[in-house]
Amino acid sequence: MAIRNIRELGDDVLRKECKEVKDVNRRTRILIDDMFDTMYEANGVGLAAPQVGILKRIFVVDVGDEEGNNKPFVFVNPEILERDGVQVGFEGCLSVPGKSGKVARAEKVKVKAFNADMEEFEMEAEGFLARAIQHEYDHLNGVVYVDKVEGRLYDNEELQEVEAE
Repeated sequence: MAIRNIRELGDDVLRKECKEVKDVNRRTRILIDDMFDTMYEANGVGLAAPQVGILKRIFVVDVGDEEGNNKPFVFVNPEILERDGVQVGFEGCLSVPGKSGKVARAEKVKVKAFNADMEEFEMEAEGFLARAIQHEYDHLNGVVYVDKVEGRLYDNEELQEVEAE
């Protein structure tokens, strides 16, 4: 388990489409563990493989639960099957440090993926978890949230002042 370097906006790897994962082997499991460690160390709620320089269709998400406990999910070869409703809110990204912008996302999603044991699953998510899934899914297709920002990017310090008003 190791902390990996998070690639930042401007790095070409963030703009490439990721390749499907054929099987989860030892190296893939290490990658997934490292992604969780890296995400937690950076105080993030999601991390996609291209953000650590690996062009595989894998992302991890943990937005926690109502009691503040970790609730980690691994998505291998995910596919968003359905989107419903609209939510607009501020997003940030570990690959765009110190910045946030307003992004419209579906309020609910239904996603199909494989877990770390290559067992297929489907799940429905809404609210913040749905936002995180869509954000990380975009990374697998070379899309960064700044491409979808409505208006402008804010410095996080500036955003705190805007939200306080």
